[in-house]
Amino acid sequence: MLARVRGILPKGHHLRARGRDYATIALGTLLTAVALDCFLVPGQLAAGGASGLATIVYYLSERTLGYAIPVGVQTFVMNALLMIPVFRAGGLRYAARTVFGIVTLSLFTDALAPVLPPLAGDEAMLTAVWGGLVSGLGLGIAFRVGGNTGGTDIVAQLLARRTSISVGSWMLIVDSAIVIASVPLFTVKNALCAAITILITSIVIDYVSDGPSTERAAWIISARHREISAAVMTDLGRGCTLFTAQGGYTGESRPVLFVILSRREIGDLKRIIGAIDRDAIVAISDMHETFGEGFKEMGVQ
Repeated sequence: MLARVRGILPKGHHLRARGRDYATIALGTLLTAVALDCFLVPGQLAAGGASGLATIVYYLSERTLGYAIPVGVQTFVMNALLMIPVFRAGGLRYAARTVFGIVTLSLFTDALAPVLPPLAGDEAMLTAVWGGLVSGLGLGIAFRVGGNTGGTDIVAQLLARRTSISVGSWMLIVDSAIVIASVPLFTVKNALCAAITILITSIVIDYVSDGPSTERAAWIISARHREISAAVMTDLGRGCTLFTAQGGYTGESRPVLFVILSRREIGDLKRIIGAIDRDAIVAISDMHETFGEGFKEMGVQ
């Protein structure tokens, strides 16, 4: 199917799209490097991942060797050792974007470190919040176009294949271990703030990479589904899709309406259903992105 699409689109389109994707990844890694150089590293916050471990080694080498090993160099070396599984698991396209993300993040981190002012002040909590926001924004931008910066997600994937523990759980375990390992070198307060940074980063990554949850999907089970469908199409201007479902207990066929609408239209939908059938069963869920007629155009970020 992908080959057919490529055959339809002109060659220049693919090159421009690929160039935009790599430029987007570079922008994302640039912002992530700013978060490291301005907030996390000077604030002594080892907020998980390869950069968190590198932050620990940075200060440990400075205290023991009298020379701080650059964070960018460390993250590059750490991720280089993990690239073989990436090539095997994700294919050439995924691996190329991962390598690009790793290299640009490493270069930006060390190149900007002498230039950017350390914005980490005496308030560790404020540093943690801003570090999480900026790094989450950068990583989310990179992830949105299929980029990757390596780190604990690769380790978590390798461990998950050999155990019954999920990738998400392994990421939490690995990141927690890095945060705990920072306690003897820094302080318990810094470790707690680093944990907050991880939480904020993950939330912002989801928001940026998946998009804000501006649409809702409603599943409606009602004997008066035709009246509800007509009211939704007339009053809200939204289309309805009708499914036929089967009751698990009775085995009887039941019509189910499926509607996608904006967040502000949920109240109107509830009023419509309540006026027609107060016994209707309604389930409403978040939709991160919706493409098509009446919503965002396919391919527009």
